[in-house]
Amino acid sequence: MSSENTKANRLKARLPRGLADRGPSEIGATERMLGAIRAVYERYGFEPIETPFIEYTDALGKFLPDQDRPNEGVFSFKDDDEQWLSLRYDLTAPLARHVAENFDALPKPFRSYRVGWVFRNEKPGPGRFRQFMQFDADTVGAPSPAADAEMCMMMADVMEAVGVKRGDYVIKVNSRRLLEGVAQLLGPDGRRDESGDFTKGVGLDAAQAGAILSLVKAGKLANTDTVEALALLAEAASGLATIAALAAAAGYGEDRIRIDPSVVRGLEYYTGPVFEAELTFKVPNEKGQPVVFGSVGGGGRYDGLVGRFRGEDVPATGFSIGVSRLFSALKAVKSPVVTGAEAPGPVVVLVMDRDRVADYQKMAARLREAGIKAEMYLGGAGMKAQMKYADRRNAPLVVIQGGDEKAKGEVQLKDLVEGARQAQAIASHEDYKAARPAQLAVAEADLVAAVKEALARQKR
Repeated sequence: MSSENTKANRLKARLPRGLADRGPSEIGATERMLGAIRAVYERYGFEPIETPFIEYTDALGKFLPDQDRPNEGVFSFKDDDEQWLSLRYDLTAPLARHVAENFDALPKPFRSYRVGWVFRNEKPGPGRFRQFMQFDADTVGAPSPAADAEMCMMMADVMEAVGVKRGDYVIKVNSRRLLEGVAQLLGPDGRRDESGDFTKGVGLDAAQAGAILSLVKAGKLANTDTVEALALLAEAASGLATIAALAAAAGYGEDRIRIDPSVVRGLEYYTGPVFEAELTFKVPNEKGQPVVFGSVGGGGRYDGLVGRFRGEDVPATGFSIGVSRLFSALKAVKSPVVTGAEAPGPVVVLVMDRDRVADYQKMAARLREAGIKAEMYLGGAGMKAQMKYADRRNAPLVVIQGGDEKAKGEVQLKDLVEGARQAQAIASHEDYKAARPAQLAVAEADLVAAVKEALARQKR
């Protein structure tokens, strides 16, 4: 077969649209961010649970953009008994199924958090992925506005825990009941986004919203046709006032948690208060223009979702963080949670003599037994390439033992961190080679202790 034909038949490496690979640096930074969020959730008494990536399609319920076409909006397939299954679209519907299925065994209220990948069969675009991660916290079985207020307080604490400064974020709160009442009074001016994404509000400016709330507080009824709408508005206003009062009593002022009638959540299962975490600092958009960063998460009360499985409403409230979007925001403000120093790689044991691979493997094993990340170089290159490999692995140290060192019962430790510092201070290449900076000969028997000491010295 000619080389031309071979090239023509070669499989092209390509990533599907709307998906992304992640490297160790991003994974490590994301894990630090998730750890900060998890610590806040657990401080509030929430505990982890995990649900599968796949659910019965009908269990997703109102998450589906179009229930008559299961493949629209979600990735779906039929199993061998002709049942429709789908990759989870979000983390809330699986929670509702889990609670309903284990209802009698769970403590009520049931406080849980979940983190994981979700999938949407939608056209990808800038910042819009088919697979992305969410980090949710929910309280099921608590009808009190105190549960909603606590959710907002927790989200404010999360923002500060991950490095967003006070004044650079606000947790906005509205009520679906308020929106329903407004819609009845003003007509169908609001929009609902069937994809479940954040949507534009009902078109009220601050003066219009204030006028409606004033009307509710005054108790004025324009005519009998407005009674039902005003009742909804009164109920919503009372609930929002309670949430604001509870948050304020706990020390969360309007600079952190604010009632905002413009907030709308797209998913239809919300039945009461809805929340949105908005970052208020500006970043350049695709055209280089400064724009407010915007929402990084949201949630609300959904008293009917668990009830789909039980035939009776079960009160529930929760919040979902868009992990990738929050990660982007933290990079924009240079939060130390995600921009901190990259974690050091493993100590690399160089292979100087191919006939002594077992000796080098034993050295690496000794280091690992002592709790030190270590690896033996497994390629076939010489020392120069091995050193380059260690640099690319972000290795803090390399262990070198050639024939001369073996005869003396020694190993050479080369401190790559200190070596890089010294190299910047040594003018000429010749002086650098002569100085052999940060290289130390130690007895082979003292390898583990010497490596531990060198690693500790790097942290000072």
